[in-house]
Amino acid sequence: MSIGILLRMVATIFSKGFGMHDDHFLVIEQAQSWADGTDYLKWLPWTPGNTGPQGHSFFYVGFNYVILKTLTVFGLDNPQWKMYIIRFLHALLSLLVISFGYRIASLIAERKTAYKVALLLSVFWFMPFLSVHNLVEMVCIPFLMYGTLIVLRQELIRKQNDPGYHQTSFLVAGFFLGLAFSVRYQTIFYTGGLGLAILIAGNWRGMVSTALGFLASVVLLQGAIDLLVWRMPFAELIEYVNYNMNHAYDYHTNPWYNYLLVIFGLLIPPASLMIFWGFIKEWKSNFLLFFPIAIFIIFHSFFPNKQERFILPIIPMLIVLGFVGWEKYRASSGFWQKHPKIHSGLWAFFWIINLTLLFALTPMYSKKSRVESMTYLRQFKDIKYFVVEDVSNSIVRFPPVYYTGQWPRYDAITSEIGYSALASGKDWSKTENQPRFVLFIQEENLQTRLDSVMKYLPELVYETKVNPSMMDRIIHRINPVNANEKIIIYRNKALIP
Repeated sequence: MSIGILLRMVATIFSKGFGMHDDHFLVIEQAQSWADGTDYLKWLPWTPGNTGPQGHSFFYVGFNYVILKTLTVFGLDNPQWKMYIIRFLHALLSLLVISFGYRIASLIAERKTAYKVALLLSVFWFMPFLSVHNLVEMVCIPFLMYGTLIVLRQELIRKQNDPGYHQTSFLVAGFFLGLAFSVRYQTIFYTGGLGLAILIAGNWRGMVSTALGFLASVVLLQGAIDLLVWRMPFAELIEYVNYNMNHAYDYHTNPWYNYLLVIFGLLIPPASLMIFWGFIKEWKSNFLLFFPIAIFIIFHSFFPNKQERFILPIIPMLIVLGFVGWEKYRASSGFWQKHPKIHSGLWAFFWIINLTLLFALTPMYSKKSRVESMTYLRQFKDIKYFVVEDVSNSIVRFPPVYYTGQWPRYDAITSEIGYSALASGKDWSKTENQPRFVLFIQEENLQTRLDSVMKYLPELVYETKVNPSMMDRIIHRINPVNANEKIIIYRNKALIP
């Protein structure tokens, strides 16, 4: 726990920015706009331009809204400082993953093995970085694990006829599993698998109680909230299901084994192979834990839309069960008993790679140029409108306007929307309609691009340049798909002398 706290505090302080689109734009951007009395993304029915439910659970966004609103009431208006507090609270929440992982492992294995499980959950290279950001796939994990812990403990008590069995505990477990669902809808497949595992174990009362607890949680946090907002229970959930059914092929449609490759890579081979082998070996002796993880992996493997982060909710549980299973297998294997040095060498390789990645990723300032460019604009008051010039791309790389401390409008010049089309569409011939700033993405052909813009905005002057972080640059070199933007900011003297 001490190691886990230390690493997560490092991430809290240094790992600014955001990792992926969803953990900022679908959480912080919207929550802060509500705290400021607006609805920037037009999610609410009374906002002009809203077209109905968007398919977003209001529970987790609402949680962040309460935090940001409270900070605003107490006079904290610096976006970066508010994010320090948000990351700190998420770091504390993530420590529960270590605790619950240890407690689950201690129920099915020796304490020594449970300590090793807790250590892995503390220091796996991706855990501190992902844990402090607003990624719903990570935030749902403590709720999943706590519900699982309660169910596992009660099932072991029931099977062993020990004192302490309580039917109401399954209600509590179901309630926390419902909290996980309200954060991340897809966890229903883990919860459904767990419920089926309880039923297969012969405890139909426990299954029913878990289901009732789950329904109570979901009705309260999904049905009731949507009823208040939309005058229709589960409006956002229904839209989410409809959208995913109708747009399943609009995103990444990798082969069915994609998530197996993600797991093997994420957990670092050959350790990942050992952990997965241990997971498979435990299918019978710990079916209650094995089955929901397997159901979750199988569903995501065959659903067309595959994004790597979707598999994250079951990764800690896979580590717990897989490592326990591997340790049991190794203890009974003649080969590994005769070759302990090979085993130690494989884990030594794992620790070298893991610690290298851990020290590189934990303090990483992700999407620095986009965040710092908006932070720079914060010093200017009343930024009603700006433009992003990214003419070499067809997809807009969204600026995180939260960091401006304001809610300006913006447009993008892309390969789809050219200079003249935007200038005429927004009537830049009138000075009051012009953007106050133009942000050029990357330096390639900058002078030519600048000349093209200055045909319509002749009073642009250079303001500053914002560079990406070192890790942003390294990741871009490894995989050019990851955006690595230098952002050059020009100010419109016609509006800001």
